[in-house]
Amino acid sequence: MAYFMLLLNIMLLVAGQIIWKMGLQARGGLHVSSLLSVVFSPLILLGLALYAIATGLWFLVLSRLPLSLAYPLQSLAYAIGIFAAWYIFGESIPLNRWIGAGVIVMGAVIIAVR
Repeated sequence: MAYFMLLLNIMLLVAGQIIWKMGLQARGGLHVSSLLSVVFSPLILLGLALYAIATGLWFLVLSRLPLSLAYPLQSLAYAIGIFAAWYIFGESIPLNRWIGAGVIVMGAVIIAVR
């Protein structure tokens, strides 16, 4: 169950980043003149809510798994984020980033093996 909570935490973190990106794109980016409208936009607030839920899950994860295991596994969010940038936003991802994401995943696998 702790690993499921960790996976859910990771997915909520990535989802929050995706929603923030969508919210910023919808508002034309972040500028001094648009600061308040961006901060209080529904997508930005939804991203904050997802982060709040992810933080609550993180507390549960930390109470059940060693930090030396849970924290490095949370780095999978970076690899998933690269995939999401490519898949959802159509970003062009250079080979070095794909290789870096692969290294992160391999490192997480090594850490997770008991």
